[in-house]
Amino acid sequence: MSKKIHDFNAIIRKLRKDLFGKGPERIQSVIVDNMVISTLYGNLTPTEKFIAGTPEGKEMVHAARTRMIQEVYDIAPPDGLEELIGAKFVHLFSDIKVDDDIAVSVFLFDRNIE
Repeated sequence: MSKKIHDFNAIIRKLRKDLFGKGPERIQSVIVDNMVISTLYGNLTPTEKFIAGTPEGKEMVHAARTRMIQEVYDIAPPDGLEELIGAKFVHLFSDIKVDDDIAVSVFLFDRNIE
């Protein structure tokens, strides 16, 4: 794993830990053109897992995990992200499969990443 990817994953993990109380246990990220695509494993807190035990709770956890993180990035990317990548952050696309506790985030930047 390159240092850039390692540092990128650390920024993502810290933000999610600060926001949700638990960061992902494992992150795999790849750079493709102007995107960083990250697969995040082991995201949910014990409380979220309990809440997700009902269909309504599952939808609540899904909505919180997807909408909250997108709103945070809509306000501003995490400190150091654009400097590390060397490009301006444009948008985050994110989803989580609550049953499997796997999330995918696609970070879109304004130009190809070297």
